[in-house]
Amino acid sequence: MINFEQVTYYFGIGTLFKWEAGDRVRSFWLWFGLLIAAWLGSMLRIAPEGAELAWRLLLSALSLTAFFLSPICREKPVALTVLLSASALLGAAALWPPAGGPFNPYPLLVFTVLAGKAVYRLPAKMAAVAGAAALAGAAGHGLAGSSGLPLPFIGLYALLLAIALSVFAVLSAEREAAVARYEALLSEYRMLKRRLISDEEAARQEERAHVGREIHDSVGHRLTALLMQLEVYRMQSGEQAQEMLLKLKELAKESLDETRNAVKALKQQETGGLPAILSLIRRLEAESFMRIHFTVKDGALSAPLSNAQSIAVYRAVQEALTNAMRHGQSREAKIMFEAPGGGSVFRFEVVNLRTGGKPFKEGFGLRSMRERLEQAGGQLEVEAYDNRFVICGTVSLRMGTGEET
Repeated sequence: MINFEQVTYYFGIGTLFKWEAGDRVRSFWLWFGLLIAAWLGSMLRIAPEGAELAWRLLLSALSLTAFFLSPICREKPVALTVLLSASALLGAAALWPPAGGPFNPYPLLVFTVLAGKAVYRLPAKMAAVAGAAALAGAAGHGLAGSSGLPLPFIGLYALLLAIALSVFAVLSAEREAAVARYEALLSEYRMLKRRLISDEEAARQEERAHVGREIHDSVGHRLTALLMQLEVYRMQSGEQAQEMLLKLKELAKESLDETRNAVKALKQQETGGLPAILSLIRRLEAESFMRIHFTVKDGALSAPLSNAQSIAVYRAVQEALTNAMRHGQSREAKIMFEAPGGGSVFRFEVVNLRTGGKPFKEGFGLRSMRERLEQAGGQLEVEAYDNRFVICGTVSLRMGTGEET
């Protein structure tokens, strides 16, 4: 059954959010492709030859280089404004209409692409500076003579383009705000759902512990008393009754062992070890719409993790996936489980892509993760690289368990 969250994700704002993962790469090549197409149209219309072709190609190369370097300065508005303005002014010089040449409308498309790129990537004031540079180039062509566009037309076109780009900027800002609200609501929904699951599990654990204590205190003690009475009666009875009493004693002892095993099972979770972790991660994967790649090495699935260690590993992986979903570049993560060193330790690693090389600060989630693993006899390492974020945990395995009664 498809729930409300899935419907919202696939048919609502979630679709826009999913697009954001590769939006930067796709948008750059879209702008660059439009610019190249308009530039080729302009050059073919001018059809320069000889020395004129050389200097036009040189200026064109410089202008396109400035545009091509713009993604590097995406997080630096001033530098991006300088690059786009330089691209517009160099383009105006490279595509300057020759005297007596044919009518050439393609340079106006070039300036339109540059102005659109500025509005798409820059704040309003910075975009106005880059747009003014593009307008200056177009106006310069209009002043060049009959081969350029008339100034009234350029002014009217610039006005209509400014209105259209302003509307686009407003709609884009509203979309980003809607995506942010959606993500906040989705995060709150997941937090409440995890809390509900945790509360239900705690209630089940408490009920199982209560039932286990009742069985241990009532049935276990009575079976122990029965064994003692049977032994006393066997010692006092004759040889004919001893064989029957011995069988009854063995039956009572088996019943006591089964009762103790049932009490132990009730003290544990419904499933234990790595299978429980994998089941819970699959549930989180379905709720978060993430693509998770699992790798299992060195017999990790058979690692003898204790109940506390299983919970610590699961919580650490859950927190790592939550961080990947909130701060990662894409909804994709890699998880690796292994038990190297002859099965003496269990190691897990969660890797996700990250944007740029921004420094990170260890927050409450990572601190809690580290403390929980240390309490379970493990340790946590967090590494942030330029393009990926790695969380690695190691837990020492206990090869034996004590007898419980």
